[in-house]
Amino acid sequence: MTWLITGGAGYIGAHVVRAMTGAGEKVVALDDLSAGVPGRLPADVPLVRGSSLDGGTLKRVLAEHEVTGVLHLAARKQVAESVAQPTRYYRENVGGLATLLDAVAEAGIRRFVFSSSAAVYGDPRVDLITEETPCAPVNPYGETKLAGEWLVRAAGRAHGIATTCLRYFNVAGAAAPELADTGVFNIVPMVFDRLTRDEAPRIFGDDYPTPDGTCVRDYIHVADLAEAHLAAARRLSDGDPAGDLTVNIGRGEGVSVRELITAIGEVTGDTRAPLVEPRRPGDAPRAVASAARASELLGWTARRSVHEMVGSAWRGWQLHQAADRR
Repeated sequence: MTWLITGGAGYIGAHVVRAMTGAGEKVVALDDLSAGVPGRLPADVPLVRGSSLDGGTLKRVLAEHEVTGVLHLAARKQVAESVAQPTRYYRENVGGLATLLDAVAEAGIRRFVFSSSAAVYGDPRVDLITEETPCAPVNPYGETKLAGEWLVRAAGRAHGIATTCLRYFNVAGAAAPELADTGVFNIVPMVFDRLTRDEAPRIFGDDYPTPDGTCVRDYIHVADLAEAHLAAARRLSDGDPAGDLTVNIGRGEGVSVRELITAIGEVTGDTRAPLVEPRRPGDAPRAVASAARASELLGWTARRSVHEMVGSAWRGWQLHQAADRR
């Protein structure tokens, strides 16, 4: 098997590359490098600079590297940006996926893993979100992920492609400092950024119907997430009898924003009190996965704790901050 990993030089993609190659899988990475960093990839992994919107490049890569399966991670993923630029998100996330699936079908590839998101659920008022929880995304990013799932399943049925859709919850941490998330878009690096600038962390709303009044989320270590991709790929390699699987990828445990900031303070040594600001529109009070299906069907369970996520992310943040100062 040779797996094409789109977005392979990105934060999550590079972790997936390492998990796959570490398990003996042969991979090739495709990345337009708009957010990817070539240095994240092992030297022996081929990197093709290109976009999933470029059908010609896709056909060439699939043929030249004799690709037999695809892990599609490449996408735009910022909620606020998707609200401001919905057509761009539909064009790149859905249009790019359609172009990729056309190339996959033409090449006769029969295994496809799609990186989806818990954003497809929107704001469900349930204790644990199962894969049967109704999908009602509340922003264009979530809409493109749900539309992507529909497209993947339809192409799978039409062309005999065995497919798996992985619905990520909140990703944090790093398997190695050099692989850390360098963007300031998710809560952990956002808090690190505030502390680095000698500012207190921010909490948006402390009056939610949760135990401490702050939003509750399911946080997963990116290394666990990468291992989930490996498990999904291996299931397809072994001839998944279902050929159409949708799975939540989370720890199944809720952590409040205040609890997370407390953990960050314990790791960094900066325990200043957070500032409480008004709620942000669209923030659900609680979003926690049921991870039972992943355990049952993929043989996968998240292993790393919130403190491991925060500690590994902090080491990566410090490495990149030191590099930026040089």
